[in-house]
Amino acid sequence: MQKEQTLRVGIVGAGNNTRTRHIPLLKAIDDVEIVSLVNRSPESSQRVADEFGIPKTYTNWRDLVYADDTDAIVIGTWPYMHHPVTLAAIDAGKHVMVEARMAMNATEAQEMATAAHQHPELITQIVPSPMTLHLDTTIKRLIAEGYLGDIIAIELQTKGDFVNVDGPLHWRHNRRLSGLNIMSMGIWYEAIMRWVGPAKTVMAMGQTVVKSRVDDNGNRLAIQIPDYVTIMAKMICGAQLSMRVTSVTGLEPPGDVLSIFGTDGTLQIRNATLYGGQRGDSDLLPIEIPDHEKQGWRVEEEFVSAIRGFEPITHTTFDDGLAYMQFTEAVHRSMDSQQAVTLPLMI
Repeated sequence: MQKEQTLRVGIVGAGNNTRTRHIPLLKAIDDVEIVSLVNRSPESSQRVADEFGIPKTYTNWRDLVYADDTDAIVIGTWPYMHHPVTLAAIDAGKHVMVEARMAMNATEAQEMATAAHQHPELITQIVPSPMTLHLDTTIKRLIAEGYLGDIIAIELQTKGDFVNVDGPLHWRHNRRLSGLNIMSMGIWYEAIMRWVGPAKTVMAMGQTVVKSRVDDNGNRLAIQIPDYVTIMAKMICGAQLSMRVTSVTGLEPPGDVLSIFGTDGTLQIRNATLYGGQRGDSDLLPIEIPDHEKQGWRVEEEFVSAIRGFEPITHTTFDDGLAYMQFTEAVHRSMDSQQAVTLPLMI
C-alpha cells in the first residue's frame, strides 16, 4: 500500500491480548484506524467497540473479513478459529496478524503457510512468544561469538503448583478450542528455535493428572490436554533438548528455568534475567544486556511497518509458526505411539 495511506484494520476476536495490546498499540500508530470488530456475542462486541471507539461491529466474522472497508485483519480468537479466519482473510486480499498459537495442529498450520506463500503481496504475522524478546539478540550474539563452545544440551523446567482438581476450566484445557497445544511448551520452543534452530527427532511422554473440570454451565468435561509432559529432542544443530512442562508440581523453585550447556560455557534464563559462566568460573552471574540489544514488544509496529514496506516480518513468520506447530504435533504423536517422531512431518 502507499506509505501515506490510512491503514484500515478489522478485529476478529477481542481476547485479553487484543484488548490490552493490539487495539491500543495499533491506535497509537499514525494513520492506522480500527474500523470494525466482531467478538463472540453482539453484546461483547459492542462493549469492546464502545471502550475503544470502534465505529462498526459485526455479528458474523465472515462479513467483517470480506467487507471492503478494511485492509488488514487482526485475529484475536482462541486457536480453533485461527485457520478459517486466516484463510478467509487471505482469500479476501487482506493482510493478517494472528494471535499465538498459530493453529490447532500441523495440518492447519501448513495450509495457512501455503496460503501465505501463494500471496506474497500480503503481510502475514503471528504474535510472537514474548518471554525472551529482551534477551534474544544477546543470546544469539554470545552463541555466535563462541561463548558456549559447542552446544551440548538445552534444558527447560517450567514451574507448576500443587494439583487443584477444583480449578476452573480454562480454554487452554479444552482440545476443541486449543488443539494440540500444551501449556507453555510451544512458546518456549519458539524462543529456543530463535537461538539454535529446530529439532529433527522428538520423543515425549505425558499425563493428564486433572482428568476433568467443570465449565461455566456446570457441566463436567473430560480433559485431554496433558498437564505434565516430558520431551526429549535431537536438534539439527547437534544438541539435545530436554523439556519438562507442568502445571501440577508443587514447591518448586520460583519461575521457569532454561539452561543452554556448551563445551566452554553455560547460559541460563531465570526470572527473565540472563545468567552466564564459562570454564573456570565458580558460579553463574548476571549478564548485562546492552541497550541496543534489548528488543521490546513491537508486534503491532512491525505489522504496520511491514505493510508499508519499511521492514520484513521477523516476529513471527508463518514459516516459523509452522515449525513450532510441527514440533507440537510431533510431541502429540510421540505420546500416542510411544515412539520417536522425525521432523519435518509429512503432512
